[in-house]
Amino acid sequence: MPFEPASDILSNFTVLDLTRVRSGPTAVRQLADWGADVIKIEMPETDTSGGMGGPRQGPDFQNLHRNKRSLTLNLKDPSGLEVFRKLVSKADIVVENYRPDVKNRLGIDYESLARINDRIILASISGFGQSGSLAGRPGFDQIAQGMGGLMSITGEPGRGPMRVGIPIADLTAGLFCSQAILLALLEREKSGKGQWVQTSLLQAQVFMLDFQAARWLMNAEVPGQAGNNHPTSIPTGVFETKDGFMNIAITGGAIWERFKKVMDSPEFEHEDYSTGEKRSDNRDALNALINTHMREKTTAEWIEVLSEAGCPCGEINNIKEVFELDQVQELGLARDVTSHERGQTQIVGQPITMNRSRSEIVKPSPLLGQDAEEILKDLGYGDEEISAFREKSVI
Repeated sequence: MPFEPASDILSNFTVLDLTRVRSGPTAVRQLADWGADVIKIEMPETDTSGGMGGPRQGPDFQNLHRNKRSLTLNLKDPSGLEVFRKLVSKADIVVENYRPDVKNRLGIDYESLARINDRIILASISGFGQSGSLAGRPGFDQIAQGMGGLMSITGEPGRGPMRVGIPIADLTAGLFCSQAILLALLEREKSGKGQWVQTSLLQAQVFMLDFQAARWLMNAEVPGQAGNNHPTSIPTGVFETKDGFMNIAITGGAIWERFKKVMDSPEFEHEDYSTGEKRSDNRDALNALINTHMREKTTAEWIEVLSEAGCPCGEINNIKEVFELDQVQELGLARDVTSHERGQTQIVGQPITMNRSRSEIVKPSPLLGQDAEEILKDLGYGDEEISAFREKSVI
């Protein structure tokens, strides 16, 4: 299929996508959704596992690889590597998430690519970085969650470490990688040169510790598990209502005063709850008191009165209920697409709104190698050469 940009913003950039699984595809999805011409390069195999990203017809693969074109190419074959080098000569960005040594073995390291095209930007995602004692270790999201400290502060106290419910190290590494690529493109406007940008699951996870990391770096305080309670803003957490559970976030003295008025009970005027520090020291008793009162009304009733009083609160939805929310539908977070394998379906849309530019879903995830002939002909290869490539399993 001819290149059809999903947006006008990045439509003048070409991306060679060598990524697999999740972190790399997450980075490239950002570029594809905002208009880049992404050529997804895959091995010419009959395996439909999607490069360890699940089956091609599965929701994970379909959600990650929309708005891309597909070229099968055997980079271990000299002819395949020569095709890739021709692509590099015309491209702007190469993205990969191999283990650090693989790109060197294939001859697609930054120095080799820059000799072909000194404007090329190579973006690399690894488990632990491109150098250092752990550079060669294979990375996996849950490993990074553990090594990066997240599991030590997730879950209830005394229950042992707990992973979060999404592959947050993979996802954030991908998002940081796409940010780095955009930064390198901006810098290239000044220097005229490309560069090698890098991130890793471990770097992303440590950065995402944010204020919890700062508590250690600045105060030598090692945060622990707090369950559904916020570690510093109290009372914030999950509370039981007449018909279920809901979140409230009573942060700061002003909101606490509003909350007390809604509760309308002298018990909340107790000296033990008069300051933020005292509310922290007496967290368990305060939470128990709040639960006693919250059980008197339904979740919907509490959301109405607390919201009117300016107290942050919200229901706790399952995924089905999330996409049934009027506000989620208003924001267009479920986008229609006609999949090659699944027919009419929906995938997750971009979480960014711009007043002049828009990201569209113009293509479903591609069939394996479906755009090979068009891409190769754009490079100057003829029908006989393309047929020879197929016979030799180069493509």
